Amino acid sequence: MRALITALLTVFAAKTAAQTPILGDPSGPVPQKVTGIVDGKPPSDAVILFDGINMDSWEHVRSGESSKWIVEDGVLTVANGTGTLVSKQSFGDIQMHIEWMPSAIIKGAGQSRGNSGIFMQALFEIQMLDSWENPTYVNGQAGSVYHQYPPLVNASRPPGEWQAYDIVFKAPIYNRDGELESPAYITLIHNGVLVLNHAEILGSTFPEVPEYRAVCEPYEIQKTMDCTGKLPLLLQDHGQVVSFRNIWLREL
Repeated sequence: MRALITALLTVFAAKTAAQTPILGDPSGPVPQKVTGIVDGKPPSDAVILFDGINMDSWEHVRSGESSKWIVEDGVLTVANGTGTLVSKQSFGDIQMHIEWMPSAIIKGAGQSRGNSGIFMQALFEIQMLDSWENPTYVNGQAGSVYHQYPPLVNASRPPGEWQAYDIVFKAPIYNRDGELESPAYITLIHNGVLVLNHAEILGSTFPEVPEYRAVCEPYEIQKTMDCTGKLPLLLQDHGQVVSFRNIWLREL
């Protein structure tokens, strides 16, 4: 099943990437050889963001200090209150894999239960939440683009079990004046189930009141923003116990 999902994501990514049509001469250019997922190991061209050993790829979003999250037995766990993390590298279009698990100890309800999130370009949150028998607003449950799109279905597993997100993200394109020319899109497979199908991102998911417009604006506390197409990822500390493993991506 994992091999099938990976193959589908790879085909989709290849079709959405900028390519030169081969019309008269099918001899080239020859696609690069890539080794796919083997025994759970990432593809050969993957950027590894967490290998189960260290957090060298991440830092505190505000201070730039090293991560204080807990790494133990190959698993990364939020150290509540130590702060959201930002990737040291910036990315545009990507295929991403991340596994996450809400604590098996159920505390709170709704948005206060197993809450975290992965932010594409530090602006667009794909929600992580313990959504197993835990009602909340539909565009705030696991698999949603926060405050924008609910998932097509709820594919959540019980708390204490590992969940997987496989993401294809198409970055927005802005002109020289910072005006949107092409919006961001997200496709999300949650535990092997398609829950977001090339959803057009309407704007930043940060504001308390949803912002349904896409503009080139700063993320988090920055005063300026690179509008050339590449920005970092955020991994959220929302004050609950959530663990992660096997985080990697492919640049498209």
